[in-house]
Amino acid sequence: MRPRELQDPLNYYLYHPLAWQLARLFARTPLTPNMVSVIGAFTVIVAAAAYAQPYYPWSAALGMALHMTWHVVDGADGDLARLTGRASPIGEMVDGLCDYLSHVVLYLVLGWLLAGQGLLPSAGLSYALMLFAGVSHAVQSNHVEVQRRQYQYWVYGTPWLRASHDGEGSATRRSWGGRLVSAYLAVASGMTPHALRIDAAVAAAHGDPARLEAIASAVRAEAPPLLRLCKVLGPNPRAIVLGLSMLAGSPLWYFLYQSLVLNLLLAVSVAMHNAAARRIAARIGA
Repeated sequence: MRPRELQDPLNYYLYHPLAWQLARLFARTPLTPNMVSVIGAFTVIVAAAAYAQPYYPWSAALGMALHMTWHVVDGADGDLARLTGRASPIGEMVDGLCDYLSHVVLYLVLGWLLAGQGLLPSAGLSYALMLFAGVSHAVQSNHVEVQRRQYQYWVYGTPWLRASHDGEGSATRRSWGGRLVSAYLAVASGMTPHALRIDAAVAAAHGDPARLEAIASAVRAEAPPLLRLCKVLGPNPRAIVLGLSMLAGSPLWYFLYQSLVLNLLLAVSVAMHNAAARRIAARIGA
């Protein structure tokens, strides 16, 4: 059900097959996709609680296993929505909120653990590093998710949040949920503004298969290095690095990886996506 080029090996061979089977089981129950999103959020929170336990290294291994389990549950809510015909922009927003809020809890726990270890000169510095890593995580996740959704819209015509949000009335966009979505999309547009030209071209080509295929071909030609970068910036490597950091005895190594390595890769990815969007727009005359 998912384009192969968007999936890394963990997703293709492990997480997504398990998510699909889990969704098939949930389809026989009263659980809704939004309920599954909430279950996924609790999985991350329980992982944070496991990391906070003193029974090293078993607590770190359990936290890592639970955090990796979240990837399966996180895929199952979307699969369940598609399987039962309940996919919607609201569900997409609920899924995103559950992911963000549960990871806020995870980062707070990790910051508390780091402050208690005394590896940095002060607890305040530990919490400052936690905050910077957490904000970095949110911005990186925004970038990766929006690039994936744009790619699916441009190449496969898969609708996503931006198109539905732009089509809503001003009153809806002024609601708390609408403002949240607007802020989410504004961050993405601020990083890769040239992508909006391709969005506009796809929208204008509605009902013209030849034009849509020309746009999709231009996007595919630029996609391979961009998709590889997004996979490195995505959640799968991050969860593994966190688990390894905790098995090494401290969240400090994860915070440094998040703050230094991934932010450097984010800067490279933003520059590459903007350059590619300019080339695509020129090629299709957008």
